[in-house]
Amino acid sequence: MARKPKGPKQVAAITHDWASRRNIPTMERQSARERVEETHPLEPLIYGRADPLTQEQTRDRDTDLDPQLVWKGTSLRLTQAQIEALKAGKAVELGDAQLVWRGKDQQDWSDLVVRIPPIYVQEKIHPQAIIADLQRRTGQRRQQETQAPDLFADFNGLDPQARSEFYQHDQNWQNRMILGDSLYVMASLAGREDLRGQVQCIYVDPPYGIKFNSNWQVSTRSRDVRDGKRDHITREPEQVWAFRDTWKDGIHSYLTYLRDRFTVMRDLLTDSGSIFVQIGDENMHRVRALMDEVFGEENFVAEIVFTKTSTLGTKLLPMRCDYILWFARNKESVKYRSLFVDKPVGKGTAYHYFQKQDGQAQSISESSNLSDKEIKSGSFFVLGNLLSTGFTKTCYYDFPFDGRNIAQGRYSWKTTKDGMDRLRNANRIWGSGTRPGYIQRFDDFPVKTLDHLWTDVAGAQDRKYVVETTSKVIQRCILMTTDPGDLVLDPTCGSGTTAYVAEQWGRRWITVDTSRVALALARTRLMSARYPWYYLADSAEGRAREQDISGRIQPDTPTHNDTRQGFVYERVPHIMLSTISNNAEIDVIWEDKQPAVEQARRALNQALINHPEPFTIESGGRKGQTIDFTARGEVELPSGET
Repeated sequence: MARKPKGPKQVAAITHDWASRRNIPTMERQSARERVEETHPLEPLIYGRADPLTQEQTRDRDTDLDPQLVWKGTSLRLTQAQIEALKAGKAVELGDAQLVWRGKDQQDWSDLVVRIPPIYVQEKIHPQAIIADLQRRTGQRRQQETQAPDLFADFNGLDPQARSEFYQHDQNWQNRMILGDSLYVMASLAGREDLRGQVQCIYVDPPYGIKFNSNWQVSTRSRDVRDGKRDHITREPEQVWAFRDTWKDGIHSYLTYLRDRFTVMRDLLTDSGSIFVQIGDENMHRVRALMDEVFGEENFVAEIVFTKTSTLGTKLLPMRCDYILWFARNKESVKYRSLFVDKPVGKGTAYHYFQKQDGQAQSISESSNLSDKEIKSGSFFVLGNLLSTGFTKTCYYDFPFDGRNIAQGRYSWKTTKDGMDRLRNANRIWGSGTRPGYIQRFDDFPVKTLDHLWTDVAGAQDRKYVVETTSKVIQRCILMTTDPGDLVLDPTCGSGTTAYVAEQWGRRWITVDTSRVALALARTRLMSARYPWYYLADSAEGRAREQDISGRIQPDTPTHNDTRQGFVYERVPHIMLSTISNNAEIDVIWEDKQPAVEQARRALNQALINHPEPFTIESGGRKGQTIDFTARGEVELPSGET
């Protein structure tokens, strides 16, 4: 028998109450808005070229080789300082190379001019209202009065008199999917909605070349697109026009397409913002040169390589990776949050030693006979260097260890004599050679900083779109460069992976596509998404959880569920050599416990007197020697003790 519910389930929504956006017209007001545009047209946005040319000027080159890299100028005027430097035999930088293609000279005769059309609202979706409406229709909800949102209520937060005064008032923030050409949509966001310099992260997944099928997917039920098939020809006029106008000159049109959009994207980015461009090997070198021109090569951050599913049908070496070019709006002030991934452990990794719970250490090859219980109670470790690369006078001394004196040679130790004693007493020094090492356990820091090589991000599972990136790739890019509440833009929506990830991690988002199929897939994906539950730092539950994890008393101030305060994050330990060598608590524990150990040792030595069976020493300065318990007299140890 089903358990009777205690009461109706409450539905709440996470909102960005601190953020706002301009109110824009709805489709039923389009005709009225067009009349306003005719009488009061807005001036287009104008962007200066990075390397403009005068009218009729061209770059000196063999145009049959386009696209190609050429020097930015062939006429050079040397300054007196450069002339003197050349006389002295020094190198002088004369200019930079740039990528040129057919039509670029003519484009650079004038600035980039982009019109800024109005964007119309076709549909508003409020999931909280939809769920509440479904609950309201149940028998239980019919008999209860509720404060649940009305499905047809207004969520804009605007005065009724201001609803038709478009682009003049700010309303509540709403994430958006926009159908249209990304160039004009982004220009409209910058020029009409004051989003210039407001976007924290842009993720772009453009066509990898001029052979791309994503423009022709005609159904949400099949991502199969084949050339020459009548059923696979799009019937959306916007896409046909876009393809005709954009790609008529092949690779030259492709480069013009990207440069124009990169220029507007740069305008939208905040000073600490980042742009990620996913690209294949076919045009990666060209896109890198293009981004150097638009964003400045000094703002290049990294080239990320990530693996994908295997390429089938290739005659030569299969390619199993794609690339992400990361540029900053301003590298000096770029926002960056380090990400961590689990370290590998065991055979074939750096952690090829094992220490049992009783302190005994051995190599991983000798650990094959360990039981599961011993492995769970012990720890893998790597042997670190105890010697410093420099010289510190207070860290220069001979150190007694394992029955012998260890001379440091011409280098000093990494810590003082007291620190080395603590490391030894904490059982953190091991090694039978002339140079023992520091035991750095896997559990001391079980993660590593994410680098630019991502081999653990296989292709998207259960893909619905002909080109779809796994969410793990986009998730890392967003989490590295944004905080909760920041704005993320994806001008190449596709299946909506960027919006999906941004929604999961509390980021605001805007996504754009020319295809109704793409937006339909993304809309369905977002509406049916189920996310893990995260604790907001600025919530009562979050503070309680934070106190449990960190042990720090949390403030007793009101909470507001502000996403900008972030989440309650998982913690990992980070124990270093200095953490142990500077820990005076180890001295207290040693002084408390060591007398009992010495007493037990004396009792054991007394009991072994005249024991008939000799003992072979397995480690230390006397390794391999035999102790005869029936013998009498004094023995000098390798350390000089008797």
